[in-house]
Amino acid sequence: MSIKNVFDAVLDLDEEVVVEAVKAEIETGTNVNDVLEQGLIAAMDEVGKRFSEGDLFVPEMLMAAEAMKAGLEQVKPLLKGEAAQSKGIFIIGTVKGDLHDIGKNLCAMMVEGAGYDVIDLGIDVEPEVFVERIKETGAPVIALSALLTTTMPAMAETIEKVRAAGLDTKVLVGGAPVSQQYADKIGANGYSDDAPGCVELVKKFMTLANS
Repeated sequence: MSIKNVFDAVLDLDEEVVVEAVKAEIETGTNVNDVLEQGLIAAMDEVGKRFSEGDLFVPEMLMAAEAMKAGLEQVKPLLKGEAAQSKGIFIIGTVKGDLHDIGKNLCAMMVEGAGYDVIDLGIDVEPEVFVERIKETGAPVIALSALLTTTMPAMAETIEKVRAAGLDTKVLVGGAPVSQQYADKIGANGYSDDAPGCVELVKKFMTLANS
C-alpha cells in the first residue's frame, strides 16, 4: 500500500476504498499528516484542476468531496500537536431568505479538503449571525452564497453589517445569479462561480492573513 492509493481512491470517487486505503496507511505507520497532505488534500487539488479543465463535473466533484471527507474522519482523531492546527478558520453560509445549499456544501467540503477549519452556518443565515461568528472565531475569510436574485441584497446587507462592526474579514460571494460586477458593487473582496475557484480565493486570502 502507499499514499498514492489514497490519492487514487479519491479520484476514483470511491468512499469505501478511501476509508480502507487510509486505514491501511495508518496501520503500516505512515505519518498521518502525510496521508492528509499527500493523499487527501493533494487529491482534492487535482479534482479542482480537472474540474476547471472540463474533465470533471459538479456531481463527480461532490462525490470526490464526500470520499475525501470519509478519509478525513479516519485521520482527524489521530492528528495531534502541530498537525492538528488548521491553516485557518473559514466561515460559509447561504444568506438570509435563501434555502439553497448544494453549491455552499460543495465549497465547504472542498475548502475543508484543502486543510482549513470550516464553520458551515447552513442556510437562511441572518447578517448578524455572520458578524457574531466572525467575532467569536476571528475567521479571516468568510463566504456568502445565494441562488436567488431576490436574496442577493442580503449579501450586500451582510457585508455592510460586517464592515459596520469594524471587522476586516475578507468576504467572498458566489452563486448562480452573482457576478464579478455585482461583487464589486457591494464591496465583496472576491467572487467565484465554482467551488475550486472558491478554494483558490480562500488560499489567497488566508496566506495574506497569515503573513
